[in-house]
Amino acid sequence: MKFALFLGCQIPVRLKQYETSSRAILERLGVELVDIEEFNCCGYPLRNIEFKAFLISSARNLALAEKKKLDVMTLCQCCYGSLKKADFLLKENASLRNEVNAILEREGLPYEGEVEVKHLLSVLHQEVGVEAIKKKIAKTFKGLRIAAHYGCHALRPSQVVGFDNPVSPSIFDELVEATGAESISWPMRLECCGAPLWGINDELSMDLTLKKLNDGKESGAEYLCVACPYCHLQFDAVQKKIISQRGVDHPLPSILYPQLLGLSMGIDSETLGLKMNEIPISEIERLQTEQMEIPA
Repeated sequence: MKFALFLGCQIPVRLKQYETSSRAILERLGVELVDIEEFNCCGYPLRNIEFKAFLISSARNLALAEKKKLDVMTLCQCCYGSLKKADFLLKENASLRNEVNAILEREGLPYEGEVEVKHLLSVLHQEVGVEAIKKKIAKTFKGLRIAAHYGCHALRPSQVVGFDNPVSPSIFDELVEATGAESISWPMRLECCGAPLWGINDELSMDLTLKKLNDGKESGAEYLCVACPYCHLQFDAVQKKIISQRGVDHPLPSILYPQLLGLSMGIDSETLGLKMNEIPISEIERLQTEQMEIPA
């Protein structure tokens, strides 16, 4: 099983632990990753500013993967949504496809629409499989209550991304529970994290984040689990700002899914980058050593 790994812009610069933890778990699961140095931005920041530039950016990445005859796996849900949207539009609109290809052909990179784009979670759930993951678990998170945050771009528009049921998704919950933890039901689990408003209206962005954090906490969660750099930064770095600026004294730490899964696989905390999270998650390390059970 082999994929071209699309890291995007945020992860290499601001969330290196997402990359290292993902590489570690995927290696354990037998998934081979290929790095394509020529990959550029997915175009997400341009989608509502210069639409053609967005399409060309995404299409170029898809064409690069096609040249290697590899499907693409993203870690970022915004990158996932952007690449899927571009792929959908270019397949549906021949005129648009021809216009984009006229530019890409200057590099000898025609877009043919032969590559599939998958997110890390869909690769784990659909390609690797929950049962195969369970066989790699060394210790289980028995009794740990996790609030799984799906994120917007993985679910909507559902006819484009095709990730999961947009109203009642289950993929992420099943992956969380593969570690032995309980994925709780909580009212705001499908609401936005607030990240798209950060830098535009910070107060409103923090309002949305705080509402979601409070809902998770009130529903009994001990940790949030995410699989998107934007969402994690919102629940981690921005939550830290909320704590300092608004006097909140009951943080709900955010853990990246490959960090959670990596711990249950017995991968060391340094490789998983646990100390790189802004909100301390030392408690989960204590649970790993004191409260986890080795399956029979």
